[in-house]
Amino acid sequence: MKISELLKKDTMILDLKATTKETVIDELITKLDQTGRLKDKRAYKEAILAREAQSTTGLGEGIAIPHAKTAAVRTPAIGFGRSTAGIDYEALDGQPSQLFFMIAASEGANNEHLATLSRLTTFLMDDSFRQTILNATSEDEILAAIDQKDAEKEAEEAAEAEAEAAKQTESQSSVVKTSDSPQILGVTGCPTGIAHTYMAADALKNKAAELGYTIKVETNGSGGVKNKLTAAEIEAADAIIVAADTKIEMTRFAGKKVIQAPVADGVRKPKDLIDRAMSENAPIYQATGGSSKDESSDSEKKGLNIYKHIMNGVSNMLPFVIGGGILIALSFLIGGYEQEGVIAEMLNAIGGGDGAFGLLVPVLAAFIAMSIADRPGFAPGLVAGVIAVNGDAGFLGGLIAGFLAGYVALLVRQLINKLPQVLSGIGNILFTPVLNLLVTGSIMLLIVTPLSSVNLGLQSWLNGLGTANMIILGIVLGGMMTVDMGGPVNKAAFTFGIAMIDAGNLAPHAAVMAGGMAPPIGIALATTFFRSKFSKKDRQSGPTNYLLGLSFITEGAIPFAAADPLRVIPAAVAGSALAGGLTAFFGVLLPAPHGGIFVFPLVNQGENWVPYALYYLLAVILGAILTAILLGIFKKKVIED
Repeated sequence: MKISELLKKDTMILDLKATTKETVIDELITKLDQTGRLKDKRAYKEAILAREAQSTTGLGEGIAIPHAKTAAVRTPAIGFGRSTAGIDYEALDGQPSQLFFMIAASEGANNEHLATLSRLTTFLMDDSFRQTILNATSEDEILAAIDQKDAEKEAEEAAEAEAEAAKQTESQSSVVKTSDSPQILGVTGCPTGIAHTYMAADALKNKAAELGYTIKVETNGSGGVKNKLTAAEIEAADAIIVAADTKIEMTRFAGKKVIQAPVADGVRKPKDLIDRAMSENAPIYQATGGSSKDESSDSEKKGLNIYKHIMNGVSNMLPFVIGGGILIALSFLIGGYEQEGVIAEMLNAIGGGDGAFGLLVPVLAAFIAMSIADRPGFAPGLVAGVIAVNGDAGFLGGLIAGFLAGYVALLVRQLINKLPQVLSGIGNILFTPVLNLLVTGSIMLLIVTPLSSVNLGLQSWLNGLGTANMIILGIVLGGMMTVDMGGPVNKAAFTFGIAMIDAGNLAPHAAVMAGGMAPPIGIALATTFFRSKFSKKDRQSGPTNYLLGLSFITEGAIPFAAADPLRVIPAAVAGSALAGGLTAFFGVLLPAPHGGIFVFPLVNQGENWVPYALYYLLAVILGAILTAILLGIFKKKVIED
């Protein structure tokens, strides 16, 4: 597929009116939406902004490639915009950007589409190609330049495929280095897997050729792993560069010189990475998660980053929480608290304790262990998590199970690495999983009973909290939901609420949900009643936060908080804390982990639920009003042309 099949004249703007990063994004999204490429303009913009929040897509050299892969895209497409004057897009080199390629990849985009979208990013590494696009006087001239570049790339790929096929005919049983063996190996990957992955790969290959090195680069993109490194190549290589912001299989590089860096460094600083990799004091990668004494980065010391490991477990657990929780809520709504009826029973079976909710603790433990020890930690973490569930050790047991499995896997790996070379292969295949499961499982069986006692004691203490203490807890949990709106503090409060539901204490999560609902509604109220304090664009987008807030989607407040954090975040935290505290004061209990106003009929286990639902709604509204009033006081009046 040619790039010109995705980039059409009707998705091009040769003279952008935008003057800021945000207006560039809006103008290109509007163009894609007007031409029918998008299903949901708002959702697509959210996906674009989420990608920008990870790292800017302003790559320097006058290029920006905002991109997203999302179900909000109807048809895979490329939007193009050009500004000869240049626009500040927060580029990595600090210079204005002139060429903007907005990539819209649908969630179900096939490999051919993804390969075509990715190929465009490699073209932009060519200075002469960028200049041709910049100087073009018409859409047809731009498309002709792209078609010519496409043809050149196809010929190059055909030659590479022929050379690779010739290599496959040779024996790969020996790891003796030949003149054809790559001196340097590279691995690139970015969260979306469309743009930076391939630009970093091309930058490394071009710079290596310029410096006189041979290199092979593995890409971890949306279409899967391409150009995968072989064991023989890894054994023969002098050094390895991993330029990635996504998870890469690292254990294969044990004992080799490895440089790890963000994918943006692969795009912008390929020479620096190559020089570091080929230096005498380049760090030796240790598969145990540690690093050599010479290594300057702490990123490889995986086993010591407790916070990161917990967040990895929580992030991977959330889809089970949200999906399973909403299905449980639907089962209550359809079948009542007895969940009577075939449909209600089916929904509860899928989302409840025998389905998604029953997997929360094992998944939490498995991904904590995997964060510590990579794939060898996953299986023992999962099994230890199941033991924690069966032994009534709860979330506390799941956390301990995850760390136990991870560190046992690291220890076993160290022992396996000390085996004679002749046994190392069978050791990794046979001994590692058996020992990981045996040791982790045995220890968990020994400690699960004491953990259960601790867990039950904690539950009893929380259930016995007086009204005043529960109000304080509600204030704290509500405020935490808005400190970073979807970040680690928010996730910590949300996870605590879920753990309390699992333990049978339904009050904390009611405060958590109220705290997450109030800020978006408060912002919507502020844009409605304090219009002079917001720009025209904010006034237009503000009302959508009524629905987002009522649906318990705190993230609707993020664009406002990002634009004015010193005023918006304190106002939002105050409103959230008030909502959480009032919920506890009113004695609201919530069995559903998600759903917002749609699960209010489930409060207090359906017994006399109407007044409690009204109390709950009042708590959320009062918290939102406080946020709105504080925004009206704190924010300055906006003067627009």
